[in-house]
Amino acid sequence: MAFRNKTPLHQLAISKLLLAQVLMSVVIAVVFLLAEGISAAGNAMLGGLIVLLPNIYFALKAFRYFGARSALDITLSFWSGEMGKYVLTVGLFIFVFLVIKPNNFIALFIGYFAVLIVSALGLLLVKKSFRKY
Repeated sequence: MAFRNKTPLHQLAISKLLLAQVLMSVVIAVVFLLAEGISAAGNAMLGGLIVLLPNIYFALKAFRYFGARSALDITLSFWSGEMGKYVLTVGLFIFVFLVIKPNNFIALFIGYFAVLIVSALGLLLVKKSFRKY
């Protein structure tokens, strides 16, 4: 029997990471706005969104269940969330390159990697105190 997690996304620990990703996207876009103009800033923001949107999907999918009795459902929701994240990332890259056609690839990839680094460092943002045994 799976126990559904009814906690809103903004109250989960992952919300700090998502907020940090939003802030990094905005900071990178502002840097490119000041340095190279609005077109580069838009491309940098697109790069950040390519990371952010799949991570929001993952957070909604992965933290759907809680409790020891929901272990199988938690595992399956993490797995499907991660696979969905990969599919969304590839789909967003295809969409950006085929439909939007960015003119500043450097800004796009710097925005992408800057937000991706925030994801990689996410464990430092979501602190929990662990007891030593």
